[in-house]
Amino acid sequence: MIDIYKKSGSIESTVVGTVIALLATTIGALLSLASAWIASGILLSVTFITWALIQSELALWSTIIIYSLIPFGTLPFKFILTPTFLDITIATVYLVFFSQRLKSSRRPIVTTPAHAPIIIFILLSILSFILGSGNTVIGPNLLRKFVGYILNISMALIIVDQVHNRYILNRMIRIIILSGFAAAILGIGLYVAPTNLSELSLNYLSVFNYPSGNVLRYIEDNPANPLRAIGTSVDPNIFGGLLAIAGALLVPQTSANTPVFKHRFTSVLMLIVIITTLLLTYSRTAMSALLASIVFVAAIRNRKVLWILVAMILLILFLPLSQQYVSHFTDAIKGQDLATSMRLGEYKDALILISRYPAFGVGFGGTPDIDIYLGVSSAYLLLAEQVGLIGFSGFLIAITTVFVWGIKHKSDSLTNNCLSSQWLGIYGALVATTIIGVFDHYFVNLDFQSSQISFWVMIGLALSVTRISQELK
Repeated sequence: MIDIYKKSGSIESTVVGTVIALLATTIGALLSLASAWIASGILLSVTFITWALIQSELALWSTIIIYSLIPFGTLPFKFILTPTFLDITIATVYLVFFSQRLKSSRRPIVTTPAHAPIIIFILLSILSFILGSGNTVIGPNLLRKFVGYILNISMALIIVDQVHNRYILNRMIRIIILSGFAAAILGIGLYVAPTNLSELSLNYLSVFNYPSGNVLRYIEDNPANPLRAIGTSVDPNIFGGLLAIAGALLVPQTSANTPVFKHRFTSVLMLIVIITTLLLTYSRTAMSALLASIVFVAAIRNRKVLWILVAMILLILFLPLSQQYVSHFTDAIKGQDLATSMRLGEYKDALILISRYPAFGVGFGGTPDIDIYLGVSSAYLLLAEQVGLIGFSGFLIAITTVFVWGIKHKSDSLTNNCLSSQWLGIYGALVATTIIGVFDHYFVNLDFQSSQISFWVMIGLALSVTRISQELK
C-alpha cells in the first residue's frame, strides 16, 4: 500500500503519511494505557479501514451487511460517544471517497439531475435543525444522530460516484440481496426455535447495546397473539422493510436474460425464503409494498413476474399459517385493530403540529408546545413535522426527480440485457420504499439509522443505473 502512495501526488502522500503516523502513535498509547480488548478492537477497526482504502467497494459492502444483519450494533465500549458499527463503516466510505479525491488520477465527480435537489434538501434540513434547536437541549447523542442523518442522505451522491460501471452495480445488488437473504434465514431460525432459546440468543447481542429482556414481538404486543419475526432488526416492521427491498430487487432476477446470479433457481429460492420470512413479520405495509413493486415491474416490462404475485396471494389466502395474517390485514383495512387506531390518532396530531409550524417545522429534537409531540407513523408526515412544508417539498422534488429521470431514460436500460433486470429491481425497490413511507416512519426517523441508509443507498443505485445506461447507449 505504501509503495502505491510513493507514486502519488505530494498532497496525498503527506495526508496518508500523517494518518499512518497518528494511528501508530494512538495504537501504541492504547496498548500501554487501555485494556487489551479495547486496544485489539481499535486495531481491528484500523485494519478494516486500511483494507477499505485499498478495496474501495469493501466499505460500501460492509455498510450493507451491517445494516442488514446487525443494524443497531455499537462498539462494546464508550469512546467519548459510543459509535455504532454503521457509524464506523459510513465514516470509512467517506474517508475512501475523499482519499480518492486526493489522487492525481482521480475521475471527475459525476453529477445527475437529482444532485441539486438532494443538496437543497440537505441544506433545508440543516436550517430546520438550527431553527428548532431552541425546542430542546442539543446533546451529543442528538447531534450525532443528526450528523448521521445528513451523511446518510449524502450517501446517495457517494453511491453515484463510486458505482460507476455495471460490474460494480451488479456486485452491489448481489451484496444487498445476499445480506437480505442471510437476514431472512436468521429471522426464520429465530422464529421456529423455542421462544426461550430465541430470546436468550437475542439477549447475547446486549453486549453490542441491543435491548435485553423480553425482546420477542407479538401482534399488538400481546403474547396471546402470534409471534412476529424480527431477526436482529429489533422491530418486525423494520425487518419487513429490509426484506421488501431485497425481495423487490430479486423479483425481476427470476426471469432475467442475464441475471446477477448465475442460475435463476438461486434467485427463485432466495425469493421464496424472503417472502416466507416477510409473511412471518406480519408487516402489512411491507407486504403491500412488495406486492406493489411486483405490479410495477409487470406494468413496465416483465409480465412474467405476475406468477410471483399470484403465488403470494394464494399462499396468503390458503396457507393455514396465513389465516391470522389475513385477519390482521382485513382488520387494518376496516380500521378495527389497535395499531391502525393509533396511527389515525397520530395522523390527526401530526396535522395539528404541521398547521402550527408549516414553514420550517419544529426541527429534530422536540416541540415548543406541551400539547403536541414530535412523532408519527408516516415518513412523510414526520418529515413535514421536522422540516416543515418547505423542506418536505424539497424532499418530494428530489425523489420525484429520481423517478422522472429514471422513467424518462428507462428504454436505454431496458434495451440493455446487462441492465434491464437491475433497473427494474432497483426502481421496484424504490416503489416499495415510497409506499412504506406512507404508513411507517423508519426511513426518515433519526432513531433508525439502518433504515435511513438503506433508503438512500437505493436512491443512489437508482441514479447510478440510469447514468450507466446513458454511458452504454
